[in-house]
Amino acid sequence: MKVTFQGNPLTLEGTQVKVGDTAPDFTVVDNDLNPFKLSDTKGKRVFLTVPSLDTPVCDTEVRRFNQEAAKLGDVTIYTISMDLPFAQGRWCGGAGIDKVKTVSDYKDREFGKNYGVYIKELGLLSRAVFVIDENNKIVYVEYLNEVTEEPDYDKALDALK
Repeated sequence: MKVTFQGNPLTLEGTQVKVGDTAPDFTVVDNDLNPFKLSDTKGKRVFLTVPSLDTPVCDTEVRRFNQEAAKLGDVTIYTISMDLPFAQGRWCGGAGIDKVKTVSDYKDREFGKNYGVYIKELGLLSRAVFVIDENNKIVYVEYLNEVTEEPDYDKALDALK
């Protein structure tokens, strides 16, 4: 799949997933530099992939999902980026993010490739939203065609209901 960044075409590597698929496993790194896998999660989950937390659109997106998470109760929201875990922790503290958990794909790029969001030319993750149910089935996917656009928050949140 091709995506654009400010109108410039880019290439996504990896295998894209679709609704009904079993969520592929992955290993990323948590903010304490520990391995973090899909099997470390349970229940209803949202995985957001963003290029970098320290950019305006990513900041807006994560803040919005942080606000929504407070209302959802039984849902865990994770944001995955290539930002180093130290930077993720610092950004969350500065932004007051306390409901969304951040993890980093900087080390192996496994999430990016297993979910088809790794941008070959930039070494970053493309913007996407994945909603996974209690049985590890994907119930909602949104791959954004333009990396600088925000996701459809309402559709993602509706998929959790």
